[in-house]
Amino acid sequence: MNVIFTCGGTAGHVNPALALAGYMRKLDSETKILFVGTPNGIEKKLVAKAGYDYRGVESSGFSRSISFKGLKHNLKTVKNLLTAPAQVGRIIKDFQPDLVVGTGGYASYPMVKYAAAKGIPTAVHESNMVPGLTTKMLERFADRIMVGFEDCRALYRNPEKIAVTGTPVRGDFFDLTREEARAKLGLTDDRPLLVSFWGSLGASTMNEKMLDFFAREVAEGQPFHHIHAVGSSGWQKMQAELSQRGLNNCAGLDVREYIHDMATVMVAADLVLCRGGASTVSELTALGKAAVMVPSPYVTNNHQEKNCRILERHGGAVVMLEPELTGEALYETARDILADSEKRSAMSRGMASLGILDATERIYETVMAICK
Repeated sequence: MNVIFTCGGTAGHVNPALALAGYMRKLDSETKILFVGTPNGIEKKLVAKAGYDYRGVESSGFSRSISFKGLKHNLKTVKNLLTAPAQVGRIIKDFQPDLVVGTGGYASYPMVKYAAAKGIPTAVHESNMVPGLTTKMLERFADRIMVGFEDCRALYRNPEKIAVTGTPVRGDFFDLTREEARAKLGLTDDRPLLVSFWGSLGASTMNEKMLDFFAREVAEGQPFHHIHAVGSSGWQKMQAELSQRGLNNCAGLDVREYIHDMATVMVAADLVLCRGGASTVSELTALGKAAVMVPSPYVTNNHQEKNCRILERHGGAVVMLEPELTGEALYETARDILADSEKRSAMSRGMASLGILDATERIYETVMAICK
């Protein structure tokens, strides 16, 4: 069987494709897999690391800006849309796919649309709660649209095409129990663990607010353990600020550039402070972790807040918006949840009610059904 995966833009779009590709190869080592994305996007590096073949197609999204730069970008996008069919056609002719699966990002649009027009079975996986522009445009062409939660079905024009599959989560997130993870992190007392990270987009703003958070935390005697990831772009500045405020050698406050052992840390966590990206949402629901979420205001179509609001409706998250947020308000919210084990347990149950642990298998069964 020959399968093309097409995706791009973010790791959140690429990871579900890599999970399915690995699963298909595990079931049948003869499966031939090709990834298609932009010539120099993040997807190319991630796919190369995973060891799959890759082909690039020039593609870009539309800018909502009416500035000269925005108009220039949109002219380039129109040009790419006109030239993409020829590029995609050559790839399909060379590879002869039996199935094409798109997992998000504008890079997936030309391949899925062209393959559908040729009668090749096609499916699209949408990681976010609400359909992105590419998914909306592909809905009428694709045979199936795969979504993360039942709540998503009502957001589509063709509900009969919708399959609720969930979004795959890395297998190592399930290797340890909470107690084993805490022991691995060296947490020997009964204080709960708070984990915080803000991704890369807009992380500098949230890291500034975290300084006031840390100050209150230390002033109140550090009632919980805390692991925080700063990110590479703000690491040096954060180190200088911590030193200036006398917060750089506080036992129980573990400020890192990056959380390399994320699976262990997330399993051990009692509360997570984070954005609302699709991958994070999948991890939180799969693990049943209570969260205080501050959706990024810098993403297209405000999809992170829409992700977070569904988790909030089910009782798994408290949502706070960045523009009016202070570090002290964030601290007080987190502290109060960590001090209330009943509330935390209820939030965990609400989050877990949305979790789909067999997402990769569901996606596989869905795409194989359209091939038959």
